[in-house]
Amino acid sequence: MPQMSNRIQLFTDSVIRRMTRISDACGAINLSQGFPDFPPPKALTDTLKQIADDGPHQYSVTYGADNLREAIAKKASPVLGYPVSAEDEVLVTCGSTEAMMCAMMTVCNPGDKVAIFSPFYENYMADTILCGAEPIFIPLVPPSYEFDITLLEKAFEEGAKALVVCNPSNPCGKVFSRSELEAIAALAIRYDAFVITDEVYEHIIYEPYTHIAMASLPGMRERTITCNSFSKTYSITGWRLGYLIAPAEIADACRKVHDFLTVGAPAPLQEAVVTALGFPESYYKDLQHTYAEKRQYFLNGLDALGIAHNIPQATYYVMVDISAWLSLPQFQGWSDLQFCEWMTETIGVAAVPGSSFFREPVNHLIRLHFAREQETLTEALHRLRKMANMLPKGEAK
Repeated sequence: MPQMSNRIQLFTDSVIRRMTRISDACGAINLSQGFPDFPPPKALTDTLKQIADDGPHQYSVTYGADNLREAIAKKASPVLGYPVSAEDEVLVTCGSTEAMMCAMMTVCNPGDKVAIFSPFYENYMADTILCGAEPIFIPLVPPSYEFDITLLEKAFEEGAKALVVCNPSNPCGKVFSRSELEAIAALAIRYDAFVITDEVYEHIIYEPYTHIAMASLPGMRERTITCNSFSKTYSITGWRLGYLIAPAEIADACRKVHDFLTVGAPAPLQEAVVTALGFPESYYKDLQHTYAEKRQYFLNGLDALGIAHNIPQATYYVMVDISAWLSLPQFQGWSDLQFCEWMTETIGVAAVPGSSFFREPVNHLIRLHFAREQETLTEALHRLRKMANMLPKGEAK
């Protein structure tokens, strides 16, 4: 058998999706892979039912149906601070996952370097490697997840051609402040680098924090590729619809990559999601309120059990500290992955090991999510009590 590509040895399969498979096999409550257990908005599914009869069912324009690109441009323009051209600057993709890959393959040559904040959504490193580029990691230091600007500048000094910014951040729920974004922008401009942003959680954000789009900052429109998705905002992760927005020259190049990766996103789903982009502002306020309530309920439950965690500023993820359990004799020497597998099989709650998000040697954190109905969260907390009771009283913190 001929030797396979060397790059395949440089990353694993997705640990997040692996934990879902283990969860499914065990019948556990899946708080690992971030998707809700409640339905999309009824107006969206009603539209899809009609489209099942009426179509379209054939290829749309490869870079996105005209009406969807127009709806994206209309929604994004106030956020990005300039009139986005639906004709020249928008590309509809098969999820933000493909949007990120298109962006990476468009701006990176083999041997280039890409700066990535750590912890990071695991696809970013794999995308970089698949492009033949080399990742450089800049730590976001728990529990506040701040970064050292001198380390970021060092990455640019070492030749980073692009920086990936997930804002709000998966997995840690960090919202980058205006001052942080301005500092990043200043370096990107000084070193003439691209910034590729992942902004899929822009609407799941908690007061007093606000989302600021990188492309809206002075001097950043021409060097920013904004990747986004409909998955989280409209609870349709399985539809696999995303998009990117970039200056016309960059968007045109991304469209070429996209054309040969996937040809196009599913035409019926593109047509249906136009309905969602017409939702009033109240929809997004209600979404924030719903997730704020879920966050408060779940974090209060963790507090009552004495389980230490961060307080996410956005997203529906929380990082849990398992140091106290790893110090118990039966878990000594275990990795966080081993602990998550045990937790799924024995406690009946699936989590993601933090080491899959960190480049640094972090073995004491796991990620849970709370995009679940309240009764599901109640049952998950009930099961986690068994884990909490393994520790001497008060030792979990």
